[in-house]
Amino acid sequence: MLEISFMQLLVIITILWVLVRGFAAFRKKGIDWKRECLLLTVYICIVVVSRIVYFPWHLVDGHIGILRFDAEKILPFWINFRPLTFLNERYHGWALNTYGNIAMFIPVGIFWGLCFKRLDNIFKVTLAGFAYSFLIEVSQLLFYERSSDIDDLILNTTGAFIGALIYFSAVALIKRSKKNTVKV
Repeated sequence: MLEISFMQLLVIITILWVLVRGFAAFRKKGIDWKRECLLLTVYICIVVVSRIVYFPWHLVDGHIGILRFDAEKILPFWINFRPLTFLNERYHGWALNTYGNIAMFIPVGIFWGLCFKRLDNIFKVTLAGFAYSFLIEVSQLLFYERSSDIDDLILNTTGAFIGALIYFSAVALIKRSKKNTVKV
């Protein structure tokens, strides 16, 4: 059995982040510090989402719980393929789960739209949010105490869409404001 603490996962994410950003700086033959500071919002999104989706919400003995991998226990996978079950099966905590999954991905929609030039419209940002959520759901299959749920995919993608809508609406308002200011 392999046990991973949140701090260990944080170190892994940070090392991967530094390597990727170092490789990008090497390719561009320099570091754009303003861009790197902006990209820290993406790093923060990844860290916060990882904390929420991989580790128990409640503290265990005052600490964040452990993520456990055991090859002998992962089968059968815990997967819910029935969409929108939370609407019919109002289990304890359904509202927190529903609104939390949406709220968790709103910053993803905002900051990924802001940080990545290729994500230049609502559809692309929403698709990127879907892909990120899908990656999370697939990776959770490896951990027998976690489950994968089509509802999480739908709700996370909805959150990314709302975030993208907020970001691109703000961009449009700023452009309109600047355009009106120039005319005066």
